[in-house]
Amino acid sequence: MLKSMTGYGRGEASAQGRKFTVELKAVNHRFNEVVLRLPRSLSSLEDRLRRKILSRLARGRIDCFLGMECCEGRTDAVKVDKALAEAYYKAMKELQESLGIEGKVKVKHLAALPGVLVIEETAEDVEKWWPAVQEAMDNALENLIQMRAEEGRQLAGDILKRVQHVALLNERIKGRAPAVVEEHRERLKARLNDFFKNGILDADRLAAEAALFAERSNINEETVRLESHVRQMLACLGADEPVGRKMEFLIQEMNREINTIASKANDLEISRWVVEVKSELEKIREQVQNIE
Repeated sequence: MLKSMTGYGRGEASAQGRKFTVELKAVNHRFNEVVLRLPRSLSSLEDRLRRKILSRLARGRIDCFLGMECCEGRTDAVKVDKALAEAYYKAMKELQESLGIEGKVKVKHLAALPGVLVIEETAEDVEKWWPAVQEAMDNALENLIQMRAEEGRQLAGDILKRVQHVALLNERIKGRAPAVVEEHRERLKARLNDFFKNGILDADRLAAEAALFAERSNINEETVRLESHVRQMLACLGADEPVGRKMEFLIQEMNREINTIASKANDLEISRWVVEVKSELEKIREQVQNIE
């Protein structure tokens, strides 16, 4: 089943007086990139969280936000930096005197200044929180993967229709190819007199023209390879593993074959079908860029 690279997932869990919330946001990316944002007190869990995400998601940029809230009364201590408060007070008094501003410097003014009041978090054993953090992460991953799978089904439906259209156009090209060869042959016959000089056949010129004719008219190999690529694309649509990069490669190869067909066939009808194929391949390429 195809999966999109875009999606969102959220999970929550509580333990030891804490509530943990994990949010995952995924977007398209050529490779697999994980960006974690979590409280400093949980920084020791970063590697484990990264490994867990990478074990479930094969491609895309994943932004992970881990939040922690207290469900019970906090026991963190509030410390006062008296030296800093005194320095602030003196600086404010000097500023009043120099500017001629009246009024009193109150405690609430000092307390609002950076660094005067500092919350010191009580040392905690992060390991006792890990099961709840892991549960929140698992829930978020499941929700994200579910959204990716749903978008993947929609992408697969659109790609399937377009690949089937490419296959139909390729069959038309294959059916038209013999007629193109015959038309080339008739034109060559019509020009046969051009290869006689003073009543003598110019064998070298005829051989060169015949070689050019063979090169331009035979598109069998290209249509067979294009048909093979179509089959591989259809197989990718039902694959369980990530196939985004493989599908990108197949689109590139299909473009190569159809361009060769266009240059060889030199036929108005085939050229029209080639334009249709290239249009479909471009639309498929845009969709494939969203696939994991």
